[in-house]
Amino acid sequence: MEINWERHSNHLEAHLYFKDFKTCFGFVAQVALLAEQRQHHPDIHIHFNHLCLMLRTHDAGNTITSKDEKMAAEIAALAEGI
Repeated sequence: MEINWERHSNHLEAHLYFKDFKTCFGFVAQVALLAEQRQHHPDIHIHFNHLCLMLRTHDAGNTITSKDEKMAAEIAALAEGI
């Protein structure tokens, strides 16, 4: 699965669609483990098989930093396996 990150003024955002809730939630679990390892946590919104991820650096004034861009690339690499 390919992720297309949209750049907004203060965050990166991606929308992903999965075949079902179980697959969506399984991917979220992978993202959560990665976020814990990196100590950089996205905002996660799940709507059955639709996932919305938002990245911004809170301690940099809620703006996009290199931490967000790196995390976005790592999440995209996780999605390639789906």
